[in-house]
Amino acid sequence: MSDINTLLKQAAMQIGAGGSAGFVEVLIMQPLDLIKTRLQLQATNKNLPRTDPHYYTGIFDCVQKMYKHEGLSSFYKGILPPILAETPKRAVKFVCFEQYKKLGMTILGTSTATPLVFSLAGLGAGITEAIFVNPFEVVKVTLMANKARGKEVPSTWFVTRQIVREHGFGSRGLSKGLTATIARNGVFNMVYFGFYHSVKDIVPENKVPILDFLRKLCIGFVAGCLGSCVNIPFDVAKSRIQGPQPVKGEIKYRTTTGAMITVYREEGFRALYKGLVPKVMRLGPGGAIMLVVYEKVYHFLQTKFM
Repeated sequence: MSDINTLLKQAAMQIGAGGSAGFVEVLIMQPLDLIKTRLQLQATNKNLPRTDPHYYTGIFDCVQKMYKHEGLSSFYKGILPPILAETPKRAVKFVCFEQYKKLGMTILGTSTATPLVFSLAGLGAGITEAIFVNPFEVVKVTLMANKARGKEVPSTWFVTRQIVREHGFGSRGLSKGLTATIARNGVFNMVYFGFYHSVKDIVPENKVPILDFLRKLCIGFVAGCLGSCVNIPFDVAKSRIQGPQPVKGEIKYRTTTGAMITVYREEGFRALYKGLVPKVMRLGPGGAIMLVVYEKVYHFLQTKFM
């Protein structure tokens, strides 16, 4: 009975620490996520002049035009879905990672976690997380694609009801782009957790608290950057599938592989990496913030309740 209570306490602490990490990360990094999505949604369009307020040549151009034409609040468009999703999403991510790690160690017959165990546990956690979070992603991308200003911007609830009313919960509704989300999150977390925990065990701890904090922060930053670079083509496909289609009434981007092939054929290889810079700018430090906050909160809860 005591073992069950201990497991339940550990799971509760992992959920609490993971939720706190996600909440802090999304508050700080949301504007970069929005810029990334805007750049990914912008397909090459010969009929759209460069002077158009919604034609973006890069990150800074996007920031200037959004601020000028949509106002300061536009940088937090679509923030409610990730706030509602990130707390349970990160809780799911971290608690699943810990459980998949234990399962992997049992299957492989090892008493210590290896880089392969960390990577496979990260992959499993990412897939589980993606299934949970995809409906929020559909609503978030729809809101981020909206270029209206101020009070004209529809609410999260309005957009959610509209998607359900028009397309339901299936592959054209709140489950749209699920495969792309699974690929994106699975690949990212496989690299992210695999790199962070493997390297953290190799690089020795520092007895000076601030230096050890910086050690973890740097490893987390690199892990987030690597994960972003590897999974960006799936992220582009996800944005295209979940975002507004180029021609109303026609579905151009249907499947993950099909969307990637279409983007490559029509816009070139570099288009598969659209939004990479703001993504790295977000998930590099964001990944570091998340892991460090998780470990700090988990350690605090462990000290308090265990």
